[in-house]
Amino acid sequence: MTQGPKVVNPDKHIDCIGLFCPMPIVKTREAMREMVLGQVLEMLSDDPGSDPDMRVWAERSGNELLEVSRARAIYRFLVRKTR
Repeated sequence: MTQGPKVVNPDKHIDCIGLFCPMPIVKTREAMREMVLGQVLEMLSDDPGSDPDMRVWAERSGNELLEVSRARAIYRFLVRKTR
């Protein structure tokens, strides 16, 4: 039996639409501090710089970037707290 892609339901959502560097990262970092290990954060942003910024931040912070997607001008990031 073939299974489809695993759906990840975020535990917390933050809307950073209209915010520009460095605020999406700042808001993400603040939200992650309030979460427990294993929880998933969804962050929305319309700042094109948030895509490379989130990738670097996740790697440096040791958190797991599960998904990056884009619908029109809105980026959606799913990050699992691993540290």
